[in-house]
Amino acid sequence: MKPITRRKMLATLAVTGASTLGARRLFAADQPASARPAWSATDRQAAADKLMTYFTRTAPQLLRPPQGILSHANIAPSLPGKQYSTTLWDWDTLWTTRGLFRFAHLTKDDAFRAKVAEHAQGSLQIFFDQASPEGRIPMLISVRNADPLDCLKPAPAPNHKNQAKPIFGQLALLTADETNDVRWLAPHFAKLLKFYDSWTANNVSQIGLLVWGDDVAIGNDNDPTTFGRPFFSSANLLLNTLYYRDLQASAELARRLDRPADAAKLSEQAAALGANLLKYCWDPRDRFFYTVDTQCVDMRAKLIKSVKPGMDMSWKCLPLKIQTFTGFLPLWCGLATPPQAAGLVQANYVADQRFRGDWGVRSLSSLENMYCMDFSSNPSNWLGPVWIIVNYFVWQGLENYGFHDEARDLADKTLRLLAADLEAHGSLNEYYHPDSGAPLSHQGFMDWNLLVMEMM
Repeated sequence: MKPITRRKMLATLAVTGASTLGARRLFAADQPASARPAWSATDRQAAADKLMTYFTRTAPQLLRPPQGILSHANIAPSLPGKQYSTTLWDWDTLWTTRGLFRFAHLTKDDAFRAKVAEHAQGSLQIFFDQASPEGRIPMLISVRNADPLDCLKPAPAPNHKNQAKPIFGQLALLTADETNDVRWLAPHFAKLLKFYDSWTANNVSQIGLLVWGDDVAIGNDNDPTTFGRPFFSSANLLLNTLYYRDLQASAELARRLDRPADAAKLSEQAAALGANLLKYCWDPRDRFFYTVDTQCVDMRAKLIKSVKPGMDMSWKCLPLKIQTFTGFLPLWCGLATPPQAAGLVQANYVADQRFRGDWGVRSLSSLENMYCMDFSSNPSNWLGPVWIIVNYFVWQGLENYGFHDEARDLADKTLRLLAADLEAHGSLNEYYHPDSGAPLSHQGFMDWNLLVMEMM
């Protein structure tokens, strides 16, 4: 009899919804959500009320006054005194701001909405103030350090240091929509365009998709399709779908600012990027979108000069066939065709529990070798734990393509998870065990947890 490997054991437990390996603190009622009675409308409302009471007390604490290098009013991703509370992060600012605006809408608090807008504008200005002459923007700024990750450190071109994720167009458009005003952005729009230029100067691959320089702070930090891989090799789906959405957002901003030439150029760039994503990242056999490796280069002319090359090397990239939540992002950004969306959801979401945990979406398929529930803060663990931003991405994608029952089920899991965490521990956390619901990291974390309000 062959020995059972750790991978096979974890995969079997996860698919059956029985795994509690790696969980630190389980809830008092720690049976799988699937074993519990169906939620009623009353249950759902009680969870929403519990969370809204908590957000009423804590959300205003995320509006940070100017301090040190953070010299304008800005937005924190976590509560004062907790991890990340003295820093300004790129995409975290977008999601926290989105959640705070949603809170203002649900509470019908126009004064708070105006404060959120002021702090969102201040956050953008801090990022733009720190831009390098080439247009690069740091992904992290702290009270005492303008570039803790050395994003702007001089280096030979191309600079492998990663810079901020492309979210500033989305953040600016969100704020413009909430204020019905875009004039405040006019002095900064040239820096936004230069930021895009710095991406295309350093990080565009031969197939037209963006690649990360290295694997530092890529958002989904230890994603196996990028983490530990060669520089400039990974056309990561998170990076490219964020960039696609950001180009679209900035095209709309350009139209509102009466910059038709910029609007046309940005729209063309978005369309070209979207076409390349569909061309190179969709796998019709697996019905899944994959990050691709862009290192495919025909070296025969250099290595065997005396031999005719023969057949062309017709492929420009290879899919990295590791199923991570990023495969659902083309649904979030509305890029997938309806048949692609239907195939992906049926084959890779509804069919089994590779991604569908009892408490939300696994950040990595439970059938991958790397699937792991261990705690990690550097890099943080995206090898299976539930992150609310992952739940949000998938929920929005399901809604976009008409999978409303599946979206409602995921929204209920998210509400149930956060309400249970709040009841058990008095605050929210950064990520969770997909089968037990146990919090695994950073108590006091807010950030994209606020997006649960869009799912209520």
